[in-house]
Amino acid sequence: MSDVQIIGRSSSHFTRLTRIFAHELGVPFELVPIHDMTVVDPELYAGNPALKLPTLRRGGSLVFGAENICRALAELADPGRRVVWPEELRSDLARNAHELVRHCMAAQVQLVFGPVVCELPVDNLYFTKARQGFEGALRWLDDRLAIVLDALPSPRDLSLFEASLFCVVDHLSFRSTLPVEPYPSLARFTEGFAARPSAQRTEYRFDAPPT
Repeated sequence: MSDVQIIGRSSSHFTRLTRIFAHELGVPFELVPIHDMTVVDPELYAGNPALKLPTLRRGGSLVFGAENICRALAELADPGRRVVWPEELRSDLARNAHELVRHCMAAQVQLVFGPVVCELPVDNLYFTKARQGFEGALRWLDDRLAIVLDALPSPRDLSLFEASLFCVVDHLSFRSTLPVEPYPSLARFTEGFAARPSAQRTEYRFDAPPT
């Protein structure tokens, strides 16, 4: 058993974000898959009372949530690595961009878990609004991406914004919730980020059920 475990799913963009950080920062870890997201037992989620993933287990301690886990991984890594966090963003545009990426990640979960996993009506207002808000956020990001990236502190090895954006846009193709073609700037960015070894080592897939 590894000293550091990430409890989550290979098909989850939130889990992938933490795995990318672990690879980028050189922190060895073991992925412990959650196979059935319909189970409502906190123990399946490593004791997370919110029934959410991912969770980080290091020794006898648990860390809940993707951003918290990324920060914890950075604490375990070589301090020489330059990671840009949201609180370092100085322009309103960059701060808004980070907020909209977080919104997109949450909306993607809504559109996958509701209509796909739970087979709820896709035309329900809850999902209609989620989809329209998702599309609007992606359009906003696509129109301003070059300016936002230029506003990030440099030099840097990694940023939470860029890694999160890659994970959610790449997840669109994996889960086929929204087309990527209307967002050419986001598509080009994702193609470039996908060349990083950390992205190639964490490609989306469905975890095989236990035998």
